[in-house]
Amino acid sequence: MFDTTKAFSGFSVDDVYAAKEFYGQTLGLPVIEMDMAGYVLLTLKLGEGREILVYPKPDHTPATFTILNFPVDDIDATVDELTRRGVEFLRYDVFDQDDKGVERSGEGPLIAWFADPAGNVLSVLQEE
Repeated sequence: MFDTTKAFSGFSVDDVYAAKEFYGQTLGLPVIEMDMAGYVLLTLKLGEGREILVYPKPDHTPATFTILNFPVDDIDATVDELTRRGVEFLRYDVFDQDDKGVERSGEGPLIAWFADPAGNVLSVLQEE
């Protein structure tokens, strides 16, 4: 039934304009702004027909889990560049993260977490 659908995902933010700047400028993603029934919505273009809808929600509460993962070829170079762009990496007591915030336990991919302006948790990860 859904094997040929072009399904997509979405998440909420409390300030769509701050999200547009973060995803478009800080992360460098193509962002399309749409006006739909008086609401400004964003579509993040992630390549190969993959899109994510970002929508405003006045009572937004960030998810308590990672909502979006970005696989990268070189996590150290990516973390360095994002840090240069002002991104602050999150620290979790349950993980053994290095000075950059990268979890390197060997029990999965190398991964580092950060948040968007709405508090949604994102990650960059490098599979070895």
